[in-house]
Amino acid sequence: MIANKEGGAPQGTTAHSFIRSSMPRESALARGHDAALDRTRNWLRNGQQADGHWVGELEGDSILESESILLMAFFGREREEVCRRCARYLLKHQLPEGGWPNYPGGPAEISTSVKAYFALKLTGTPVDDPAMVKARAAVLAQGGAAACNSFTRFYLALLGQISYDDCPTVPPEMALIPSRLDFSLSAMSAWTRSIVVPLSIVSHCKPVRKLPPERGIHELFIAGDKRWKKPSQPFFSWGRFFLTVDRGLKWADRLLPTSWRRRGLQAAHRWMVEHFEDSDGLGAIYPPMIYTILALKCLDYDDDSPAVAWAWRQLDDLRIEEGDTTRFQPCVSPVWDTAIAAIALADAEDATDEPAIEKAADWLLGKELRRGGDWQVRRPGVEPTGWHFQYANGFYPDIDDTAMVLMALLRSSEADEPRFAEAIKRGVDWLLAMQNRDGGWAAFDVDIDNEVLTKVPFADHNAMLDPSCADITARVIEALGDLGYALDHPAVARGLDYLWRTQEPEGCWYGRWGVNYIYGTWQVLQGLKAIDHPMDAPALVRAADWLESVQQPCGGWGETCRTYDEPELKGTGAPTASQTSWALLGLISAGRASSPAVARGIQHLVDTQLEDGSWDEPEFTGTGFPRVFYLRYHLYRVSFPLMAIARYGRAVARERSLAPGALASRIPADPRPIA
Repeated sequence: MIANKEGGAPQGTTAHSFIRSSMPRESALARGHDAALDRTRNWLRNGQQADGHWVGELEGDSILESESILLMAFFGREREEVCRRCARYLLKHQLPEGGWPNYPGGPAEISTSVKAYFALKLTGTPVDDPAMVKARAAVLAQGGAAACNSFTRFYLALLGQISYDDCPTVPPEMALIPSRLDFSLSAMSAWTRSIVVPLSIVSHCKPVRKLPPERGIHELFIAGDKRWKKPSQPFFSWGRFFLTVDRGLKWADRLLPTSWRRRGLQAAHRWMVEHFEDSDGLGAIYPPMIYTILALKCLDYDDDSPAVAWAWRQLDDLRIEEGDTTRFQPCVSPVWDTAIAAIALADAEDATDEPAIEKAADWLLGKELRRGGDWQVRRPGVEPTGWHFQYANGFYPDIDDTAMVLMALLRSSEADEPRFAEAIKRGVDWLLAMQNRDGGWAAFDVDIDNEVLTKVPFADHNAMLDPSCADITARVIEALGDLGYALDHPAVARGLDYLWRTQEPEGCWYGRWGVNYIYGTWQVLQGLKAIDHPMDAPALVRAADWLESVQQPCGGWGETCRTYDEPELKGTGAPTASQTSWALLGLISAGRASSPAVARGIQHLVDTQLEDGSWDEPEFTGTGFPRVFYLRYHLYRVSFPLMAIARYGRAVARERSLAPGALASRIPADPRPIA
């Protein structure tokens, strides 16, 4: 087993018992630390599935319920019980002023609000209901339904509220473009790829269910204007070029026989069906699942065909029933949740947790992907491996999950066994092969950074590309550090160069996959600590100083999703357990475990812990598409506080054991890279 590089408590003790013995008896922190650890450990162990994995709810905003109703409405099923239950969920999440936000505490968002209003009307909520009156006023105040994004416009066209001419064309011919070109499907992010292929079939076939006028939403359009509001573009620009192409495609659709697009349609169909294999739905995420069902309908699949039944089943598996409501998850996160929970339990250093950690490691090992995927287009010849996010997503192992899983496997007592060591070796080789040319790491692929693609008309979901980001880069470096890789390893050195280039003026780092600068800064500090980078480097001191500067009077940390729109708000927002834990983990990594800021932060966690060992956290601290879609990982509020409290205990124990006159000293670690 790889030794823990941070050391541990003196022999014969655990970190959390040693911290208590090293503090004054009257210390409230000393009194609460052990109890908080034990309650959280028990909560996690009780939530582990019989086969060893964890899976918490992954919560998104109300578009999931709205779009489910709109999909059902296309098939004439909007009055079914599931739709009425979703409608009740929508009403419970409406803002007092009438609209719907895309994260708790956020302002009303136009596309989210239009879809919610339409869904409620279709399920029978009268237009003179006070909730509808307020919602209508909120939509009109934001420019009306014509101001919606392109993906919302497709739902409006599907149900006859606008023409497909007022939607951007998504050409199925994309599937014919050679993958070596920077305008091909392979040049788009993995999630965009899986969205636009089935959507291109819908865009070509233009299915419509005509609704009676009284069931439509004409009242949400200002002066009846339903035209697509194309963004203004400089005369010589890629944006104007793509708008010209869009007009040409629409002209061709009107004047040429449908057969001219047959090859593109066949290629898109073939790509989509091939990617059904070994997956919990196309891409294993909600938007492609919706478009898959519509695409299969466009392609004249029978309603009772295996493909259609499979597509509906994947969507249905995301349903959660609670009380009189139904909500949908954007996907499920068992691999990610299991890796983080196992690391947190291992950090607590309690021998009674070993069986749970070993079961989790066995389960994770069984999720290794040994088949090829889309990533091979840019990295042919690399041995297939990696871990995905969901239960099954065979074409899309991701870099973030793979790094987190490797760190979890290393904490198992079985890590030195051949079957584990071989998987770890494959995983680290794959991570090294997936490094981008700029030195960073992205989520799924390599060098998906052609900015021209962000100018296509259907790119307003703000996630067309998959560029390097500081949080994943630092997590890969952390995993390499746990394996004994040093500062001078070429991949690590290039990753560090990327991180230094992307540090914000204040000293923090942007967080792409968690909200936001607290997330990015924590991960960089923790990642660099793992490779034994000197933590007194000026850039890292500035990062730790920034974390301390945004601590709130209560001792906690919080940051709003709005920081993606308004970076000047970085480090501000309602304090949360997960963000407090990230800040603490960053400061502990920076060598400030004994600082007043860390003591106050730990005390805040101890004081706000619930009796069952968890924390209350209604806020969204996960990021899907910045500025568009955010997430609440329900296990973040447990796993990360456990990690922070446990590592605090270990760091204090280590400092006490290394102090002059200490009775015991730490056992030196000797991690070695796996050859």
